[in-house]
Amino acid sequence: MVGTTDLASGGPELKARWGWVVALGVVFLIAGIVALGSVVTATVASVFVVGVMMTLAGVAEIIHGFQMRTWGRFFLWILIGALYVVAGFIAFSNPLLASVVLTLLLGIGLIAAGIVRGILAAQLRGAPGWGWILFSAVITVIVGVMIVAGWPATSLFVLGTFLGIDLIFAGAGWIAAGLALRNA
Repeated sequence: MVGTTDLASGGPELKARWGWVVALGVVFLIAGIVALGSVVTATVASVFVVGVMMTLAGVAEIIHGFQMRTWGRFFLWILIGALYVVAGFIAFSNPLLASVVLTLLLGIGLIAAGIVRGILAAQLRGAPGWGWILFSAVITVIVGVMIVAGWPATSLFVLGTFLGIDLIFAGAGWIAAGLALRNA
């Protein structure tokens, strides 16, 4: 198929390092299991990372603001950057409060994404695989409703659970990729 690549296209150097790819997968897998074993700690850790990213983004916005040639844009960039930095510091100072806000936004976002995906599935009705799109839309809405319905109590574990599950799937993917490289 034109335009597609496989793992072996990385060349012999990637194939020779298949063990490192598997090792990376194992690290991800273990990290995911640990995260699921302590979802509250994983939630706090994920909020901390969000806080770091927001603070860095805010600093970048402020730096960019100083490069603006007009005062109107200067103040807007500085304001945006300052808001990001403040939000980042709120995440640092009170990660559980930040997890409450992020969890509510996640739940609402999942509901909205599921509805939009359902509309897409309805438009694709009759096309191959449209039922799977509809199924994923329903699951996404259900997960979003469950998060919002249990909010704010769900804030203690939702983000950590999502992090753990993501790490486990990423780990499994890297392990599979490494084994495929070995067998290529």
